[in-house]
Amino acid sequence: MTTNEFVAKNLGADSERGVLWLNERRQIETGRMLGHRYEALRVRYWYHGGRTVWVLDEIGKEMPITIGVAIENARVTDVVILTYRESRGGEVRHPFFTSQFAGAALTTDLLLDRPVDGISGATLSFHAVRNIVRFALYLHDETMPSTESQRDD
Repeated sequence: MTTNEFVAKNLGADSERGVLWLNERRQIETGRMLGHRYEALRVRYWYHGGRTVWVLDEIGKEMPITIGVAIENARVTDVVILTYRESRGGEVRHPFFTSQFAGAALTTDLLLDRPVDGISGATLSFHAVRNIVRFALYLHDETMPSTESQRDD
């Protein structure tokens, strides 16, 4: 699935594009979730109403995994691995794995509110996908009107 197909599937044709800058506070939170600073200083996303779509890259073992995450009302509605580049651990691409994230939300500690079963032999890919889902949920929260005052700092 391409990025455009993922966006259209989750938001339809009426979506708009946005940009969220990763200021110092957001970089600190990002480091807590990913275990490192996110490479980019800004993140592009798509939105319509209270729904957002994020297409983010995270390193599995050695190569980036491109992950699409759709969110509505601060809960995950869809996770799709758009591009998987590693030679091992590709099981994370399958719906039996990605469907575990449906309905997930963030706790106040920036953790998922439910357990997600890992895959033997795909530990690093599992961590990459889980962490990106957490990151997308955090970013979604940062774009919602209740955090409007925080977005400009």
